[in-house]
Amino acid sequence: MSKLSRYAFIAAVAVFLAGCVGHREQPAPVEEAKPTPEQPQTPPPPPTVPTVPTIPTQPGPIENGAQQPAQPAPRVRHYDWNGAAQPLVSKMVQSEGITSGSILLVDNVNNRTNGSINSTEATAALSNALKGNSKFTLVSAQQLAVAKQQLGLSPQDSLGSRNKAMGLARTVGAQYVLYSNATGNANAPTLSSQLMLVQTGEIIWSGKGAVTQQ
Repeated sequence: MSKLSRYAFIAAVAVFLAGCVGHREQPAPVEEAKPTPEQPQTPPPPPTVPTVPTIPTQPGPIENGAQQPAQPAPRVRHYDWNGAAQPLVSKMVQSEGITSGSILLVDNVNNRTNGSINSTEATAALSNALKGNSKFTLVSAQQLAVAKQQLGLSPQDSLGSRNKAMGLARTVGAQYVLYSNATGNANAPTLSSQLMLVQTGEIIWSGKGAVTQQ
């Protein structure tokens, strides 16, 4: 083989080997990732609400408190004050030592019983029993109201003591005071009266009578 032919052969082998190497070094084509189709989004399940047991309805409205039974009205006592006052006044006007034509103050009857009574009715019974008597001139209700106002007392004020009754009698110019109390048991009280001389405070007559309920 000639020298030229040897160089041509070597060159051909070199070209062939270079082609093989170039072919080996060429990277393999990269496949593009195919897009995956979008999956439809499934909506979240609705939240579960716990069931509340139903409360049975009441047959009627519920009241805040139990209805209290109606309390019976308190019993009102009615007394026969006139039946006790008439005999007392009759004995008083017939007693000795009374100057006829004198002014008499009938003080309000004081309740000294163990319960509640209407002492105003007792005072009115004594005043009614004395109307038209021949011994005394009664202090009128108007005079008595004016005198109590002067002393700072209410018209219904029961003086409660002999000394206060005497002071009121002096204010109205009375010579005598009829001082009375209702005493004992309120179911069957006793009406006690005393006739006092204003000038000296002397008790010139006293008496009492049982009072019955009507």
